[in-house]
Formats: sequence, structure tokens, C-alpha cells
Amino acid sequence: MVVIQVPTRTLLADMHDNRPPSQIAREALKKLAAGNLPPTPANFQSFYNEIAQLPNTAPFPDAQLRQLAANLAPRGEAQVTQLTRLDSAISGRSWQGVQDALSAFLAAGSGCAAQTTQLPHDIAHALLHLFEGILPIFGKTDQRFNSAADELLAVLRISPCELTALDPALKKLTQLIPFAVEEQIEIREMLLRLLHLIIENIGELALDDTWFKGQIDGLLAVVEPPLTLRHLDDMERRLRDVMDKQSRAQARSAEAQEELRLMLSTFIERLATMTESSSTFQGRIENSARQIEMVSRIEDLAPLLRDVVAATQAMAEETARSREQLRGLQDKVLATEAELTQLHRDLDSASSLARHDPLTDTLNRKGLDEALDREIAAMRRRNTPLSVCLLDLDNFKKLNDRLGHEAGDNALVHLSKVARQCMRPTDTLARFGGEEFVILMADTTLEQGIEAMTRLQRELTKAFFLSGKEKVLITFSAGVAQLAEKENGNEAIRRADQAMYLAKRAGKNRVFGA
Repeated sequence: MVVIQVPTRTLLADMHDNRPPSQIAREALKKLAAGNLPPTPANFQSFYNEIAQLPNTAPFPDAQLRQLAANLAPRGEAQVTQLTRLDSAISGRSWQGVQDALSAFLAAGSGCAAQTTQLPHDIAHALLHLFEGILPIFGKTDQRFNSAADELLAVLRISPCELTALDPALKKLTQLIPFAVEEQIEIREMLLRLLHLIIENIGELALDDTWFKGQIDGLLAVVEPPLTLRHLDDMERRLRDVMDKQSRAQARSAEAQEELRLMLSTFIERLATMTESSSTFQGRIENSARQIEMVSRIEDLAPLLRDVVAATQAMAEETARSREQLRGLQDKVLATEAELTQLHRDLDSASSLARHDPLTDTLNRKGLDEALDREIAAMRRRNTPLSVCLLDLDNFKKLNDRLGHEAGDNALVHLSKVARQCMRPTDTLARFGGEEFVILMADTTLEQGIEAMTRLQRELTKAFFLSGKEKVLITFSAGVAQLAEKENGNEAIRRADQAMYLAKRAGKNRVFGA
């Protein structure tokens, strides 16, 4: 279809031909037909202008100018402003406006180019690879450093790289690097001290391999990323405590062994003495018996009877003394055994701390693995249900950012305290990592586990967390999974984690079953 534009009434005032536009248009179409020309808008416009005695000017190129404007990429606010002017000029079909807007756009671009200095591509690429290789060394614990590093890498990935953007990003990161380096040096020095303690302790371990295993497990747990100086320092203190108790237990055990050896020697000597006394007594009795058989007068019998009575009394006294001595030896053995038992308990307790999280005093990952194995074995032995809950504090990062990391740590301690108050003695609480906790609930179905976690949520809303004088409401999202017949603990935790994620997506402060 051909669209024909007929001049509007505003143009008729300048026409020399006073005929109506419709009549002029019919005549223009006749000329097109007579000349066998295609009825294009351009051909029609040419004949129309000729008949109406109008200047034959080309139509305003709206579409072409808008396509040109769309291909112009502004650099800076000044060029954005000129593109807006260009759009207005095109809409108003103003050639002068278009010319002025384009001239101003080019001038603004020249100003931006004069002010912008670009980093050569090969240098920017080399810097990008350098920082991508170095920055992971500093870990992910310092949020400010991580943010500055991400900002710098983002600038270096833009091609071409503008120095005006690179300079502030580079300065911001270089200001934070000395602090991050200092912390990494301290962490490594602390790790070396811990490893030296372990090596020194190997020579002292002579009582039971389980104590050494506990220390190794605790060290492996505490050095899992992210590393913090506070955790390493606490682990060093606990290891030193274990070593001190173990050294005292070992020394006391050696003393007890010597005491038992002496007591056994005394016991053997006493038995020999008793045997010797018995033999002497028996000989005296036999001798007296022979003499009695040879007595013919009653007067000769009295001295023999006195000798028998004296021997019997001496034997009774000797037996009583031996009995008292043996009873004393027995009491010493029992006392030594009780002391050693208590020392072993203290050492077991100190070593078990290596399986606990130092902040919340709950089980750590290693302790959780052992508890899982124990609970799963009991579940299958008794054919009873076992539910696993994974809970995660809501908005923990915002709490840390607003109140500080110390308040965040205190919030974790508060949660673990309230959880213990709501849990049964048979339940197990462990810190899974960061702000995540795992609760093992023996003899508990999925529905009962969801109900228990909902009760804990209600208790947590009643027990406000105090940060200074500010009351802070702490909530958590949780997922609960009941262990399947052939499922292992990690698989159940993974299902609980997925349910917890859905609880987060649903609006937080919710408990979902897996």
C-alpha cells in the first residue's frame, strides 16, 4: 500500500494554484499514470509540488535521524543531555535543533576524551591476573577488604580501563592491605605454635591414644576456614590445659605403680612371715603334743599347757597384726585406684573439649560426626526414629554489621543457651558452622521434630537478646529431616539444609520438613 502525503492547510497560503488539494492530487496521479511511473511517495510528491507550484524539498527523515541517535553512545552527563536535545529536535522536525544538538554532543565528547586517561590493555590485563592470584591469600573473613578487592577487580575487568576509576579503587585496597597482611602473619604464627605443641606432646602421650586423637581432632576442627585469631588462641589454651593434666596424670600413674609394687612386695613379705609363723607355731604344737604324750604326772602337764597357750596367743597376735597390715594395704590400693580413675576422668574431660566449639560450648563438626554415628547405631539397634534439624539465624550479617561482631558472637551464645533449656537431655546440639546449628533428636519423628523447633522459636521470641541496653529479637529458619532406613547422617543433614533454604525463601522464621 502506498501512503500519499497531501500538504496541509498551513501550506495552502503559499500556493500559487488556488485549487483544492484533492483536485491537485488527482491531477498528480494522472501524470504518474501518463508517464508510466510507479506511484511512490517521492514521485507523487514531485508531481504534486510541480502542479501546486511548491518548492520540491525532501521530507524530514525522522526514522533515519532516530536510528542515528540510537547508535550514539554517550560518555558522561553532558552527552546524555545533548542526546535528549537531539530527540526533542527530531520530534519538532527542526533541522537547526538537530544541528545544534549534534554539535554540542561532539563538543561534550571531546571534553570527556581530553579529561579521560586510559590504562593500556596489556597492563590492565596483567594487573587483573596479578590481583586475582594474590587476593585469595587473604581469605574471606574481612568484609571491608573483600568489598574493596571486588571493586578493584571489577574496574580492571572493564575494557578500556579508565584511570579515573582505577585510582580510587586501588588506593582503597592498598590502605587495607597492611592490616590484612598483619592478621595473616599472626594467624600463621599461631598455627605454628599449635603445631609445635602437638609435636611436643607426642612424647608425653603414654596413657591412652584416645587423648592424643582428641587433641588432633580438635586442632583439625579449629583450623577449618575461616581462621580467626580468637579461635586459635582458645585452642592453644585448651591444648596446654590437656597437656598439663596429662603430664600430672602420667606422673601420678608412675608414682602409683611404684606404690603398688612396694605394697605387693610388703604383702608377699607378710605372707612369708605368716607362713613362717605358722610353721613355727605348728612345730611348737607338735612338740608340745609329743611331750604331753610322755607326761605321767598331772604336775608335769601344767608347764606344757602354758607353753601351748603362749604359742597360741603369739600366733593370734601375729595374725591380727598381719590382718591389719593387709587391710591397710588394701585401703591404699583402693585409694590409689580411685585417684587414678579421677585423673583419667579429668583427662577425658579435658580432651573432650577438643570436640567442642569454644564460643558456644556446643559440639563442633568433629563432635557432631561422632554423635551422629552413635545415634544412628542406637536408632538401628532399637528400631526407633531419629530426626535431624538444621537451623540458621535470620539476618545474622545485618546484626553483625549494625552491632558489631562481638554482639554477633553473643547472639550465637544466647541462641545455644535458649536451645539447651528447651532440649531434652537425650538431644544433641552442635554448631555446624557460622550461624548454623544442628540438633539431633532421638526417638523423634518428623512431625515431632517440627513441633519441637516451633516451640524453640516461640521461646526465643520470649527471651530477648540484650546487646548493651538494646533488646534484639532473634529468629531462625529451620529444616527438619527424619533419617531414612539406609540413609547416612550427612545425607539427612543435606535434606534438612534444603528444607531450611525453602524456609528462608518463604519469609524466614519458619520450620519446614524435608
